[in-house]
Amino acid sequence: MALRTIRINGDEILRKKCREVVEIKERELTLLDDMLETMYAADGVGLAAPQVGILKRLVVIDVGEGPMKLVNPEIIEAVGDVVDYEGCLSVPGEQGSVNRPEKVKVTALNEKGEKIEIAGSGLLARALCHEIDHLNGILFIDKVLPEEEEE
Repeated sequence: MALRTIRINGDEILRKKCREVVEIKERELTLLDDMLETMYAADGVGLAAPQVGILKRLVVIDVGEGPMKLVNPEIIEAVGDVVDYEGCLSVPGEQGSVNRPEKVKVTALNEKGEKIEIAGSGLLARALCHEIDHLNGILFIDKVLPEEEEE
């Protein structure tokens, strides 16, 4: 495994839509392992392939329940609304309030190429949405709600 360089906001690759993974080969498996190691080293809870410069639909997440490696993840159901603070390894030092679904269902392939379904709520739902946004060239700063002025 190897640490990868995390791309920072302003890098044009972060704004591109990722290609679907047609076949999971050794290259994709190595990338997923590297992404997980990179995410842990940066103290993150999720990382998408474009954040390390690769335009493939690959995501890793660990919200404290063990690592997940997802290939071609897609949200198939979203329920509720929750506003909470988010940050991003590609946007260091910035946080903002983002409205995300309270619960989501996601389909993906695992690293063996088997179709899986994940039901997530709370932080897991937020992380899934955040990372899948990355695969579509969307950063959390695009969704930050304006600060309400207090009197």
